[in-house]
Amino acid sequence: MSQTLQASTLLTVALAPLVGALLAGILGTQLGGSHLSRRMSHTLTILGVLLSFVLSAQTLYSVVTEGARFNETLYTWMDVGGLKMEVGFMVDGLTAMMMCVVTFVSLMVHIYTIGYMEEDEGYNRFFAYISLFTFSMLMLVMSNNMLQLFFGWEAVGLVSYLLIGFWFNKPSAVFANMKAFLVNRVGDFGFILGIGLIAAYAGSLNYTEVFGHTAELGTLQLPGTDWMLVTVICICLFVGAMGKSAQFPLHVWLPDSMEGPTPISALIHAATMVTAGIFMVARMSPLFELSDTALNLIMIVGSITALFMGFLGIVQNDIKRVVAYSTLSQLGYMTVALGASAYSVAVFHLMTHAFFKALLFLGAGSVIMGMHHNQDIRWMGGVRKYMPITWITSLLGSLALIGTPFFSGFYSKDSIIEAVAASHLPAASWAHVAVLAGVFITAFYSFRMYFLVFHGQERFDQNPDAHHDHGHGHDEHHAPHESPWVVTLPLVLLAIPSVLIGYFTIEPMLFGDFFKDAIFVNHEIHHAMSDLGEEFHGALAMAEHAFSSVPFMLALAGVVVSFYMYMINPAVPAAIERMFKPVHTLLVNKYYLDAFNEQVLARGTRMLATGLWKGGDQALIDGFIVNGSWHVVGRMARFARRLQTGYLYHYALLMILGMFGLITYFVWLKP
Repeated sequence: MSQTLQASTLLTVALAPLVGALLAGILGTQLGGSHLSRRMSHTLTILGVLLSFVLSAQTLYSVVTEGARFNETLYTWMDVGGLKMEVGFMVDGLTAMMMCVVTFVSLMVHIYTIGYMEEDEGYNRFFAYISLFTFSMLMLVMSNNMLQLFFGWEAVGLVSYLLIGFWFNKPSAVFANMKAFLVNRVGDFGFILGIGLIAAYAGSLNYTEVFGHTAELGTLQLPGTDWMLVTVICICLFVGAMGKSAQFPLHVWLPDSMEGPTPISALIHAATMVTAGIFMVARMSPLFELSDTALNLIMIVGSITALFMGFLGIVQNDIKRVVAYSTLSQLGYMTVALGASAYSVAVFHLMTHAFFKALLFLGAGSVIMGMHHNQDIRWMGGVRKYMPITWITSLLGSLALIGTPFFSGFYSKDSIIEAVAASHLPAASWAHVAVLAGVFITAFYSFRMYFLVFHGQERFDQNPDAHHDHGHGHDEHHAPHESPWVVTLPLVLLAIPSVLIGYFTIEPMLFGDFFKDAIFVNHEIHHAMSDLGEEFHGALAMAEHAFSSVPFMLALAGVVVSFYMYMINPAVPAAIERMFKPVHTLLVNKYYLDAFNEQVLARGTRMLATGLWKGGDQALIDGFIVNGSWHVVGRMARFARRLQTGYLYHYALLMILGMFGLITYFVWLKP
């Protein structure tokens, strides 16, 4: 093991954001007396995240150039029956890349927040939350054992709850954060079952020790069933990923989470938290490689999410919700790649997506600021000339999202499509159709939003709600304006990797040694990555070849159709809506999944709970067992009390009768 990575450095990476969060959260709020000013609070939290990013970048450099690795336990919490509960770090290519993505995007969001939350009363509290989130995410990705992974997993869920409901006076925000919390608990139930099965059968929570037992785990069956144990473990773990990474049908929380401020949409719901499930499955690749059943399930769930969430993006009019459904669709792409055993491709798309999706969310936030907090794209248009930096960066982000050759999103997205095509699993044929169709849909709704916001006729003065102030202190009749530098600087800095990073990293990450000891693939059985490696002739050749490929044609068609429908002939969308009214209604109602959850699951649960309460608790326990027992005792006592007369001759008579009864029994009746 290389000695270039020091435990003290890695502890600083994780703890620096925590220190900033505690200082801003205690001393900067009423909790600790509001001693810190706004400037001091954002300075301390930004310095903490900046320190984390610099040290993460140094760590990545050591990992890439020197082959540095770190896998040590730093603290043993307890030892229960030989099962060690530990805190430790494991740093390899996968971890180092995730550390850099988390800290860089978080740093951009911290800087952006100075401008976006300028007028908000909870300014210091917001900085405390996003720094605390950064700490939680770092603990998740740096862990070397499942206990710490679960701690980080739950911590990001908790901070997400606090951030989605940041404006806790808004009923919709409170409903959204409770929905996110409850849906994630469903996934986490499966996740902890999977961890429990691993602990029971491998006798350890440490990654290295668990992976050392894979041969043994692959031969066991779950007691009492004919199911393979490793399949059950993998499906349970994936249920956790479905909740956290918003896969169908546990995706319903993510669009509603747009109730939180825009910076957290970029941080949590584009770049980091929702990708935790993708990271976890990639980290557990030695287990998932043992179960084709689990991989098929993953591919099916991912392809459903990629395609059907994309359809929902077409009918959204809220700028943030369009980007949110785009996130769901792209998470589906990553999940499909995991199912094809192309774990490195999934993580590669995770990285490229983090940059361009954070850029799109922050760009949407900049537009919202410029439009005086109007979020409806139907009342925008022509914003390009008022907000040139926001326009150009949003265009670059959109081009990356739809997979334009040479942009970062192209390299990762096309690799996913090729990996699925090369997969031998039964689910791959359906998944390939879904991800190809998703290319057209993504291009269509992305440029629908882009054209409606930045081009065409100016419609912001026609907004029927324009005379309302919305509580932001703006006169909404003013023309849009470019955002301050603290907002546009992160846009520019995120646009650079959104364009370039795919070109420079595809070869080492997919076909080099970058993930060599972090991700395991059984190439004899799952040969998708081997096939991709044989066809790969460099990033330049891949992009040049793409101009004649099916995905490029589909993406181009999506842009052209969008341009025609929203720029040249705006009557077409309304006509299509009238023709396909039932389909449009289905999409607007999000496949009625929310209605099903609320009317069937939630109401059924309430009825069950009421039945258990009234029938079980009140009637059976209180009524029959508790009250019934004292009724019986009371009646017996009342009967016994009548026998206690206090007259000596009554007691003498009873004694004589008793003696007579005993003599009769023993002399005459007993044989």
